[in-house]
Amino acid sequence: MPVTVKDKTSDKTPAEPSSRQDETLISSAQRTLEIESQGLRALVDALSDGLSESFGQAVRLIRSAEGRVIVSGIGKSGHVAQKVAATLASTGTPAFFVHPSEASHGDLGMITRDDVLLTFSWSGETAEFSGLITYAGRFAVPLIAVTSRGDSTLANASEVTLTLPQSKEACPHGLAPTTSTLMQLSLGDCLAIALLESKGFSAKDFKDLHPGGQLGASLKFVSDIMHSGAELPLTGSDTAMGEALVIMTEKSLGCLGITDKDGRLTGIVTDGDLRRHMGPDLLSVRTGDIMTRDPKTVTPDLLASAALEIINSRSITALFVVEDGKPVGLIHVHDLLRTGVA
Repeated sequence: MPVTVKDKTSDKTPAEPSSRQDETLISSAQRTLEIESQGLRALVDALSDGLSESFGQAVRLIRSAEGRVIVSGIGKSGHVAQKVAATLASTGTPAFFVHPSEASHGDLGMITRDDVLLTFSWSGETAEFSGLITYAGRFAVPLIAVTSRGDSTLANASEVTLTLPQSKEACPHGLAPTTSTLMQLSLGDCLAIALLESKGFSAKDFKDLHPGGQLGASLKFVSDIMHSGAELPLTGSDTAMGEALVIMTEKSLGCLGITDKDGRLTGIVTDGDLRRHMGPDLLSVRTGDIMTRDPKTVTPDLLASAALEIINSRSITALFVVEDGKPVGLIHVHDLLRTGVA
């Protein structure tokens, strides 16, 4: 008896062309971003209106605290709170995260009277906050609430309430926190940056807190990596090029700084200058005759990354570092590459 083999693919819906699938996916992504951007625009408008006063109060309250900012939240708001705590700490406002459930099991001991509580809860009715709220009231720990409901239990217990505007979630079912968490995170960033700017937190301060990795490398200053002292290739404007070439060769930095009688940098001789003036009389001419006058210089307190931008934009390899017009160092593109700035 003949056996019939059924084609297993015959009853399947033909696969949608990949290009059409991609269009659907891109459309979904664009819709998500548009909905979330509407939430951010609503937050911007709120900061120009009803949220402005409480935002200023929150910044002043945190600034006046002698202790740290204790940031708390649960669920997706908890993840936001952890990130906000990290951002605050890295921008000069000491902070750490405390889980509201763990707080009721001993972690309340991490919180002192000198601290400020910054809590994130979209509904403001998170049951796990009860222990924190009671503790804050008992020991007069200032409480700041970030919530969408100004009449919630959390808001009523807070000294300052940052009420976020209602906005549609990007989730098509309106269930997964998307726009709401983005708004919470953005307001946390606003607090961190406002505190940073109000305290005059500088790039040098930032570097002290970020010594490692690529970020640490990008926060190095010119003074951290420049050549200085006896390493500097310097001579006067009346030096014969024969002698000047010996100095350039010994220092091996590809250039020679020319100074006046007061020690101020007046020019520079580079490999390019040598090629442009190459001839039988080169060794007998004076450095002042072929130098490039008023060369571009930088100061020791400039970020190394900014010095690299200058080097790249001018298609040069080195910059003299000056203070009061006098050369105190030299930074070379190879130094920047070795330290990971580039």
